[in-house]
Amino acid sequence: MRVLQGDPDIALTLRRSARARRMTLRISRIDGRVTLTLPTRASEREALAFARQKQDWIRAHLADWNGNVPVGPGVALPVEGEMCQITPGAGRSVQMSPGLLAVPGAEDRVPARVLGFLKTRARDRLAAASDHYAARLGRSYSGISLRDTRSRWGSCSSAGRLMFSWRLIMAPPPVLDYVAAHEVAHLAQMNHSPAFWAEVARIHGPYDAPRAWLRNEGNDLHRYRFGD
Repeated sequence: MRVLQGDPDIALTLRRSARARRMTLRISRIDGRVTLTLPTRASEREALAFARQKQDWIRAHLADWNGNVPVGPGVALPVEGEMCQITPGAGRSVQMSPGLLAVPGAEDRVPARVLGFLKTRARDRLAAASDHYAARLGRSYSGISLRDTRSRWGSCSSAGRLMFSWRLIMAPPPVLDYVAAHEVAHLAQMNHSPAFWAEVARIHGPYDAPRAWLRNEGNDLHRYRFGD
């Protein structure tokens, strides 16, 4: 870790790569981390000089980064693409209504209750979508699991087991449907060949819009933190 001095200072993570042909900067939309990748033979002095030349660009992009959002009372978060504000609730379960998420119990239990609500809803929606697309494909899957993965939204194992990020429940429903169709299509094509994409199109229909949403907006779903 190195520091680019200024107001404020900027922490830089230096990463050497044998595949890098030139120095590149990346700012994570998840945690705001600034990573400078440099070729193996480049010196640290050259890397820091490069970062100083680009510091206006770095600071501008960090200013646009909204940072993480701790989930709690009064906070708004997306559920199936709609922003819902967390409010106190009655009874024993979380209740959703237009624009609101009523959460019962003590304030310190709100993050865990909201997380449980989202995971349960995600499993229900993803199971239904997977069943739908598997029927259209004419193949069956062996099971579904949910994780909080940052590198991928879903996967399909060689044994036919589907894995999805539960955070898909925060995305608009067409996005969740697309990811379900994408992973189900791997039951027929364990690759990303033209034949695979033809299967996705056959069982799902046009997919450019939800795929673009994930590419452009998906990382923002990781901003919401549940006390983890």
